[in-house]
Amino acid sequence: MPHDVKNSEGTRPSTPGVIPFDESRRRVEAGLARRYRQERRFRLVGLGAVILGLSFLAFLFVTIVGNGYGAFWQTYIKLDITFDAAVIDPDGGRKPADLSSANYGRLIRNALLDIFPDANNRKDRRALKALVSTGAAFDLRGRVMADPGLIGSTRPIWLLADDKIDMLFKGQIDRSVERESGRLKGRQLAWVDKLIASGRMEKHFNTRFFTAGDSREPELAGIWGATKGSFFMLLVTILLAFPMGVAAAIYLEEFAPRNRWIDIIEININNLAAVPSIIFGLLGLAVFINYMGLPRSTPLVGGLVLTLMTLPVIIIAGRAALKSVPPSVRAAALGIGASRVQMIMHHVLPLAMPGMLTGAIIGMARALGESAPLLMIGMIAFIVEVPGTPLDPSTALPVQIFLWADSPERAFVERTSAAIMVLLMFLLLMNVTAVWLRNRFERRW
Repeated sequence: MPHDVKNSEGTRPSTPGVIPFDESRRRVEAGLARRYRQERRFRLVGLGAVILGLSFLAFLFVTIVGNGYGAFWQTYIKLDITFDAAVIDPDGGRKPADLSSANYGRLIRNALLDIFPDANNRKDRRALKALVSTGAAFDLRGRVMADPGLIGSTRPIWLLADDKIDMLFKGQIDRSVERESGRLKGRQLAWVDKLIASGRMEKHFNTRFFTAGDSREPELAGIWGATKGSFFMLLVTILLAFPMGVAAAIYLEEFAPRNRWIDIIEININNLAAVPSIIFGLLGLAVFINYMGLPRSTPLVGGLVLTLMTLPVIIIAGRAALKSVPPSVRAAALGIGASRVQMIMHHVLPLAMPGMLTGAIIGMARALGESAPLLMIGMIAFIVEVPGTPLDPSTALPVQIFLWADSPERAFVERTSAAIMVLLMFLLLMNVTAVWLRNRFERRW
């Protein structure tokens, strides 16, 4: 074995073509330091990307909540309404037709004149009546129709304020700007200040936002019609897409032969999952409305279109869930004498169902947030009535948001953001349900 020979200076002599030990060590350490620096830079870039994404997301949520939380509260004005029999029911017959056609706006005007008797000309009276929403008269009519005993009495009633007064009371508009622009006419600002000072103006929880349909007046608009339309569409979608998706996934994964045609079908299913949603809207317009003659603007047609859009997602998720079941389960079932159908229905499908349900819920969440295909089939129409069946004209939450976002009134900005908050809540709930189902029922093999 050769000895470690050193020269007179105590160092090893260099061999031609061989890197000295110290130089090799220095290069290795420099290379490690360079790789560590690159790793730290990469981690910082990744962390910066995550922080930037979260910052944009936080900005989005803060903006939506900041603009929309006010829509959950609505301004009301307390007036002492005298239910004058001479105005409501001059004949005294208490006939529903007479009670329904009475001039309830006159009762509101008289109550306002009792508080502001100085509004003695026509212009001031028109501006005074504009403090209260046009829907207040319908509220009074509903009270009298429900309880005719109110006729002849005087009651303090909280009535809905106009949307401009609501925005002013919430501090969403500038007084000086409104005075200069003329949107608040005459002496309305002084009247509002007097109502606030006398305790006749308050904010109440806006139940109308959750129970009413759409309206041209922001203070009367609600999301119940759009919410019910979305519910009917999702009901039609899940009833059609889930059984067909599961059946198609079972056939393609368990029964279909491996040939060119099946490969073409699988490729097209994967491609359909990435097709823009507006293409499905055009398909629904051509097939369901123009060819089949189904009514426009109905949850039935919307559900059929969303079924076409959701079906590829459910098929892909169903096949992935079936693939996750170990082959030993199939072999064991066949080994004890089960047929292929019994093997799938009694053993494979129950084990794959949690994954299929998760994929279906995620597909439904995507369908709930879609608006482009619904615009193509006419669900952009302004519909006031709340639908009673999937065959009634309706709209959906995303389309309702689109319509309100295009409205010029400042109060619709609040309602647009509030509707977005409700839609995000539904989407979050559906995704949480999908995660819970996966964690609760999924089996680890």
